[in-house]
Amino acid sequence: MPRPALLAHDLVRTLGTRRVLDGVSLTAAPGHRVGLIGENGVGKSTLLRLLAGVDEPDAGQVTRPYDLGLLHQEMPFAADATIAQVLDDALREARADLAELDRISRLLADTPEDRPAHAELLETYGQRLEQAQEREAWDADRRAAIVLDGLGLGGIAYDRTLGSLSGGQRGRLALAALLVRRPAALLLDEPTNHLDDEAAAFVEGRLRELPGVVVVASHDRAFLDAVCTELIDLDPAVDGPVRFGGNYSAYQAEKRAERERWERRYAEEQEELEALRRSAGVTAHRVAPDRGRRDNEKMGYGHRAGRVQQQISRRVRNATRRLEQLERTQVGEPPRPLRLHVGAVAVEAEETERTAETERTAETAELVDAPLVALRSACVPGRLHLDRLDIPSGDRLLVTGGNGAGKSTLLSLLAGRLHAEGEVHRRPGLSVGLLSQDTTFERPDRTARDTYTYVLGAERAEAVPLGSLGLLHAADLGKPVGQLSVGQRRRLALALLVARPPHLLLLDEPTNHLSPRLCDELEDALGAGPGTIVVASHDRWLRGRWNGRRLHLHSGRAHSDESGEAQLRGCPLCR
Repeated sequence: MPRPALLAHDLVRTLGTRRVLDGVSLTAAPGHRVGLIGENGVGKSTLLRLLAGVDEPDAGQVTRPYDLGLLHQEMPFAADATIAQVLDDALREARADLAELDRISRLLADTPEDRPAHAELLETYGQRLEQAQEREAWDADRRAAIVLDGLGLGGIAYDRTLGSLSGGQRGRLALAALLVRRPAALLLDEPTNHLDDEAAAFVEGRLRELPGVVVVASHDRAFLDAVCTELIDLDPAVDGPVRFGGNYSAYQAEKRAERERWERRYAEEQEELEALRRSAGVTAHRVAPDRGRRDNEKMGYGHRAGRVQQQISRRVRNATRRLEQLERTQVGEPPRPLRLHVGAVAVEAEETERTAETERTAETAELVDAPLVALRSACVPGRLHLDRLDIPSGDRLLVTGGNGAGKSTLLSLLAGRLHAEGEVHRRPGLSVGLLSQDTTFERPDRTARDTYTYVLGAERAEAVPLGSLGLLHAADLGKPVGQLSVGQRRRLALALLVARPPHLLLLDEPTNHLSPRLCDELEDALGAGPGTIVVASHDRWLRGRWNGRRLHLHSGRAHSDESGEAQLRGCPLCR
């Protein structure tokens, strides 16, 4: 029995006054794993809900397999339901297949082979057997135990209620139930939320083994790269959503090539436009038809003058016609990718500081070579203890570790927002900028554009316009900050740091709430120039491609890629 495909045709969905989806179509055949990517708010979750039948489109239609599973943000169970009950529900179909096979087997044993009912029972048995084999029904209970263990839930008693679990544990249990069930079509919304590296890798392996359809909305580039056979970019485009064959690496390569083609075409057209404007506006004046006659051409002057006039007129007409056509059809200028100007600012600051220091005493001049920040036996009770950490000028440091390991605490300490026991030395005149995970603004009624101008000052805001950074859509620049989403407010905070970067830039989970494209651009920006940047991140894609130093924090100790450079240990105050 062939597995059915998942089909969507010209889906339209309007929420409030905003058209979230406008004519989106999708075809997902069995064995295909489709990734949905794009900015927050482009309709990824809305599309999943329409595909699942949880929500109805305003126009268009969906053809879906009868057996479909959607990863909900909240589990469809009461708080007093137990893990065992969730698993029983996930295994219900597999157990029903086995029970039905037993029932049909008994009927076959009691039905003579020469009866018409025997042939009908054999056909029914074959169909049910194929369905049970696809669901791996005989292995379902063992598979359930493996999946729970792979998602870090193996040690939790089955009689625990959902209300006694953390939000992360409930999210992992919901994902486990779908993986155990193995539906013909699986729809997942940010499935790697709440997963550590090992659990994410386990889920990736399980999804690659599924024979049915998988459609997943995710910002996790490492996950998209490991799982997807194709990607659909829902960000606004002239011809609607764009489909890319292959995983995230293939998508990334195609987007780079696409931008290079765009930039090349734009440059060529601008060069041609300039040449045409010169031809149309200058040629007729430079080659004047009534120039003075030379003695040797007096006899044929009239004939030659007319011919020259015709040639000039024809050339001007052709240039003008081509100029008008090209001005109508020319491609727009490619939007500027995100750029951090930390390097230029840092170099300028260093040169200024060195010039000033040469005019001082030799003793104070030594400050130029000192670290920007130096920690010695620095302790934030109950949260972090570092024996030693130096942040030199031009450093690129990646801080990793699990939740609660102290990553955000370390960045707040480096920023001077936390008091610490021990020694914390900062270079005089050091400016520090911190992008924290929780972003608030003192005037939520002020628009994003006005907030940007207020914080930076009119001169700097005009020199680096907010719209040029590509972090907020033009339609959002005039919205009050209080009406922006968490991700939009965070991008506004990042814009303020990009527009006037400090000597030391601290970024706490900078890729949260960014589309994959913006994450790529941010990483490219982080890697350029000699600026000093410290990043705390759990992003597997970012971590896998980091070229600077690393510091790993976890309970009781830390590990640095430079022996002895950074150490973390417990102390009486931290226990």
